[in-house]
Amino acid sequence: MKKYLWPSIKLTLILIVVLGGLYPLFLSAVAKLANGKGDGVKVMHNGRVVGYENIAQNFSDDKYFQPRPSTVNYNAAGSGGSNKSAGNPDYLKTVQERIDTFMVHNPDVKKSEIPVELITASASGLDPHLSPSGALVQVSRIAKARGISPEKLKELIKNNTQGPVLGLFGVSTINVLKLNIALDDMK
Repeated sequence: MKKYLWPSIKLTLILIVVLGGLYPLFLSAVAKLANGKGDGVKVMHNGRVVGYENIAQNFSDDKYFQPRPSTVNYNAAGSGGSNKSAGNPDYLKTVQERIDTFMVHNPDVKKSEIPVELITASASGLDPHLSPSGALVQVSRIAKARGISPEKLKELIKNNTQGPVLGLFGVSTINVLKLNIALDDMK
């Protein structure tokens, strides 16, 4: 037994030092090299911080593009999904309520035209991005609420769409906070 006990204790101490000390320090150092220096990328507007690039915010007013629903009420202190299966009755009820709410605010849109991202929450509940189709389906509502032509809104969406990384990896996305800032800045 002594033959195995001492090596086990040594290995445990080594792993505590490496995984509990050196590895977190290494990750912190790498994060300091990234945008935002490990503190997140702040979105500035008119000289003040209005949010963070990778954390969604709730926009419920009809004159704004609305993000994906959030199971954590857009609270970055505790991200997480609902963890309910696609066949769960409570989950299906929540999705139906989201569809009904969307249809009330977007009467020009058919139920079959609603992108799934606008009625389902992301895994973190904090996804700040929409697909171009998720933004385009909201154009009619925003055009009416703001008195702006749909063509101008479509151009705004096009100008705020980020393509896949290196043109290959991922899909085209739009940061909803940045899109809404650009929308407010339209003359």
